[in-house]
Amino acid sequence: MASIDPDLRALQEVRDAVARAKAASASLVNYDQAGTDRLCQAMVDAAAAAAHDLARLAVEETGIGRVHYKILKNIFAAEVTWDSIRDERTVGVIEQNAKTGVTKVAVPSGVVAGIVPTTNPTSTAIFKALIAVKGRNSIVISPHPRARRCIGETVEVLRRALERVGGPPDLVNVLANPTIESTGALMRHRDVALILATGGAGLVRAAYSSGKPAYGVGPGNVPVFVDRSANLARAARDVVTSQSFDNATFCCSEQALVLDEPIADKFLSLLQARGAHLCCNSQVAKLGEYCNRGGAMNADVVGQDPWRIAEAAGFSVPKTTTVLLAPQGGVGPDWPLSIEILCPLLSVHRVDGWEVGCHTSIELLKFGGLGHTIGLHSEDRAVIDAWALQKPASRIVVNGPTSQGAVGYSTGLVPSVSLGCGPQAGNITSDNISARHLVNIKRVATVRGNWTELERAGHERAAALTGEAAPRGSGLPGDPALSPALPQPGGDAQVTSGWRGNPAQTAKPEQSTPAGGAPRAKVISAEKTAPRRPAARAAAPAAPRFSDGARAAGSPVTTVVRAAAVAQAPSRPSAPASAPASAVGASLSADEIRTILSQAGSGCPLGPCQGCPHQQVTTGACTA
Repeated sequence: MASIDPDLRALQEVRDAVARAKAASASLVNYDQAGTDRLCQAMVDAAAAAAHDLARLAVEETGIGRVHYKILKNIFAAEVTWDSIRDERTVGVIEQNAKTGVTKVAVPSGVVAGIVPTTNPTSTAIFKALIAVKGRNSIVISPHPRARRCIGETVEVLRRALERVGGPPDLVNVLANPTIESTGALMRHRDVALILATGGAGLVRAAYSSGKPAYGVGPGNVPVFVDRSANLARAARDVVTSQSFDNATFCCSEQALVLDEPIADKFLSLLQARGAHLCCNSQVAKLGEYCNRGGAMNADVVGQDPWRIAEAAGFSVPKTTTVLLAPQGGVGPDWPLSIEILCPLLSVHRVDGWEVGCHTSIELLKFGGLGHTIGLHSEDRAVIDAWALQKPASRIVVNGPTSQGAVGYSTGLVPSVSLGCGPQAGNITSDNISARHLVNIKRVATVRGNWTELERAGHERAAALTGEAAPRGSGLPGDPALSPALPQPGGDAQVTSGWRGNPAQTAKPEQSTPAGGAPRAKVISAEKTAPRRPAARAAAPAAPRFSDGARAAGSPVTTVVRAAAVAQAPSRPSAPASAPASAVGASLSADEIRTILSQAGSGCPLGPCQGCPHQQVTTGACTA
């Protein structure tokens, strides 16, 4: 038997995974918040317990990063993320505002397509699965082919955790044989509700072009300005620890140092004291040739140790080296190390004054990091404010490491490994993506208490300009569309009943069959067959109203009506004295009549004729 084509097998896998995810998501429809959170807590506990094994597997498979920091990332994705969303309401009524009269109701989006990169494979899978299930969604993860094993194991850990607490394991799914075609098919699948895309610029563009709502992230060519007022010792420590954090594989890690000239030499010496290597011109040239391939970073350098990068470029540094520092004379294609390179390598730019530093930082952002993240080390409030107001970055990390700061690990930002860059970078949001982005919020709105006054005032303003006091359909007094029979709004006139009653009709006798078996001929009176002519209506009397005492007492609808109102009720013809006891309408008691009158509005107070026991089917006559 011929083997199935790999591409066809991958496409079928997408269909099967989405079908399972859809069914699992539907099974959560009756879960309350506590039940949903119980599933999430099980996933968090399992991921934290497996953090070391998953980290080791990720480094072994991808060759990217460091096991110690992969452990920290896995714990961050599970526990720190969960701490930030644990108390967030994502099920049913999540907010009621008595002042505005608006109630918010959260409902799940459905099936989420999660695209996971090779740089942070296990932590990203944990994070995306957790925020999806928190909103009662399911997720199908498409892993980078170079990281499919460690991502597959991560998903298996989460699935087993769901099963242990009685949840559907298919809430979290993974493609075992991902291809470019199958990832595209997943993003375009009709049952996929939205996309969480983390990866290169091409992948993010594909996500936004899929026709599905998508949260994508942009590249992060992150500049860090060190001002002359900065605490240099602290800034040096932050830069080195940030670059050492999994070998700078977060897209928010520092990429360029912009140094204020008066402190530049001292700051570089402080970095060297922490293991940084300041490259000479020949070493800078070798790094530029190796790390930049046609204007893009060489994928082979991503997440590598500094000594390995130097060795591959053609020179040697100690294995204890923490960061490679490469001076650049500008920003752009002529300066190959001014692009985003996800490894412990920083371009160095010297400027004189924060104004020039501001300009250089913006140039770096525009050269591949627009809207992402920027860092600043300064004690000058005016400089900090200028950075906040003028920089085209969605996250501005002040006096701290950007790798840990932008993701919300060392700062108060929302913990996330998916960082939006805003419309300036082609993203739908500049937020740190979290559980709230994966639920739909319905809003139930009640009419304002003063709406009648607001509406009237608005019409009066418009009427002053147009001269039309009651435009068609406005419902205002004088509206030409209103029927004369309808009460005019705005007045105190009572609504009167248009029902005048019909002559009581005797119930038709039961047909009997003679002894011969032939049915008797039906006799219809001339009165019934004669067409009815509408009689001229007299002026309608005022309709009865509830008594004030009864209204205050909160009595039911059958409360006794004012005697005067009853006296004003129209008299109805009574049934003939010879009418049989079965005559309908003649058997109503006085209390029943009062009840009918108390509920009388326009038309018959007994309701519609269809199905009414008082209507004769053969003639349509009302016998009430």
